[in-house]
Parts: sequence; structure tokens; C-alpha cells
Amino acid sequence: MSRLSVVDPATAEPTAKSLLNKVERALGTTPNMMRAMAASPAVLDAYLSQSGALSKGALPGAVREQIALVAAVENSCEYCYAAHHVLGERAGVTGDDLKTAGQGQAADHRTQAALKFAKSVIETRGFVSDQDLEEVRAAGYGDGEIGEIVANVALNVFTNYFNSVARTDIDFPVVALPAR
Repeated sequence: MSRLSVVDPATAEPTAKSLLNKVERALGTTPNMMRAMAASPAVLDAYLSQSGALSKGALPGAVREQIALVAAVENSCEYCYAAHHVLGERAGVTGDDLKTAGQGQAADHRTQAALKFAKSVIETRGFVSDQDLEEVRAAGYGDGEIGEIVANVALNVFTNYFNSVARTDIDFPVVALPAR
């Protein structure tokens, strides 16, 4: 059971209700994570704003979802791992890549470089090496895309931590976290 309250969209205060309705329209459902975030509309709005902004960036949705899987494994977030399996599939991530993304692996060389870099950002808390930067650049990523990788890591670390604190009830098909 969740350790933080989960807001019912039908009885939510006006700002939270508006945000939750936006989520419902976009996803066709209102996931428990967002219902828990709605206890503070500022938290839910911050999450939706950053997520929305990054969806307009240069990184494809499939890569963003694979970065989310890397973060979920690195931070042991079962909720996020389950959610991003579903969202990754919707974004076109293949079954094999869904299985390996959490360990920073992908069939595509360029995606592999992004995932390896994202994993390094998490492991080093941002203090990546010059070699890490050289490798992601060699795969064709420019500074803007590198910034987006970092921003996607930050967004997902936020949701990982939020769900770990909340112990959010998983409302996606459960997928076992692989070993780190």
C-alpha cells in the first residue's frame, strides 16, 4: 500500500483535478504515481512540465523510454520499471531492447551509446569522465542531445525517488527488476 496519499481525480482540488484530467486525456488512464504526485499540484505540474518539454526535444521517445529503464534499474524502482516497459513498448522499443535496456544495452549502436552515457551519469552522479563524453559524441550526439540525456536522467531519478518514498502501488503489469 502506498505510503503517500493517492488523490481521487473525482474529488481532487481544482488545480490537481485539471492536471489529472490532462493525464487521463493523454494516457487514457491516471497512473497511481501521478495521483500521488497530485497531493501537491506543484509536484505533478513540475513532473508534467519537464516530461512535456523533453518530449519536444531531439531524443526519440524510444530512447527516452530506454533511459527511463536504465534509471529504474540503477535506482531499484519497480514501479518505474513496470511503467516504462509499457510506455517503451508504446514508443516502439523492441522486446529484446526492453529486456536489455535496464542494463544500458541496446541493439542500435547510437542508442547503446546514449544508454551507456545515461548509466554513467547516474553511477557518477553527473561527474562523467572525458572518455564518457568522447564516446557519446563519437556516436553522433551533440551537446544539445547530451543535455537532453542528462535531463531525462534527472527526470527519471526524480520519479524513481518519488515512487520509492511513496511505495506507489504498481498499476502496470509487473516486470521483475533485473540484477544490477
